[in-house]
Amino acid sequence: MAKDSRKSDDAASVIWLPEPEEHDYPAAERYLALLTDAINAALIVQSMRNAPVTHQLAKDILRASGLPLLTPQNAHVAADLAKIATGKKLSPVLLVRGNMNAGVAAQIADGYHRVCASYLTDENTPIPVKLADPGTQVPARPGAR
Repeated sequence: MAKDSRKSDDAASVIWLPEPEEHDYPAAERYLALLTDAINAALIVQSMRNAPVTHQLAKDILRASGLPLLTPQNAHVAADLAKIATGKKLSPVLLVRGNMNAGVAAQIADGYHRVCASYLTDENTPIPVKLADPGTQVPARPGAR
């Protein structure tokens, strides 16, 4: 018999803060600066700050990012699962939209462990996200790499 992906009535539900925590933005910018230059990383993060909070399902975020589901044995996922079990609120996730036509996956700029913990709680968990469009980037300088 296939496992029912819906959570049971006694399972903990994920509770979210209304907005990302302030320290999430610099973490996202550090990560994004590994994928683009510092100016574009800063512009994308500013776009995230200005973006409205929307909700996406945990399973859809993982699929769009192409990242594997981390196990409960991962220290950061375990910490987030403990927060969920005790009713502590998690910070919303910061995402950069992918480009399906170009084969570019969405980027979880901050919150990968929270997405995994939420998925492990219930793959249909609606996760609050701030989603930036990579089109907010400025063009690269000629000759820049």
